[in-house]
Amino acid sequence: MDDDILKSIKNAGGIITRWPKKKDEKEAVLKYMRSKFEPGKIYSEREVNEIINRWHSFGDYALVRREMYDHFLLERTPDGKKYWLENRNEEKQ
Repeated sequence: MDDDILKSIKNAGGIITRWPKKKDEKEAVLKYMRSKFEPGKIYSEREVNEIINRWHSFGDYALVRREMYDHFLLERTPDGKKYWLENRNEEKQ
């Protein structure tokens, strides 16, 4: 289902081309971005930004990073220097 939602949001190369307005589209984009991170790996903020930048073209990596954190997809240290995938049950998706 997410693939259908993402059709109008990503290009043929898999790059997200715009930040969506609809809730279901936002959730699909965030799940897609989450899939670009490795479970169990610790990332610096710069590495997170680089990964997000690699998979979107609308120029707002901070928005995506913040939304991933706010939706409990990425966890971080209080100082924001280290990030990792939130350990969650994928069966809900």
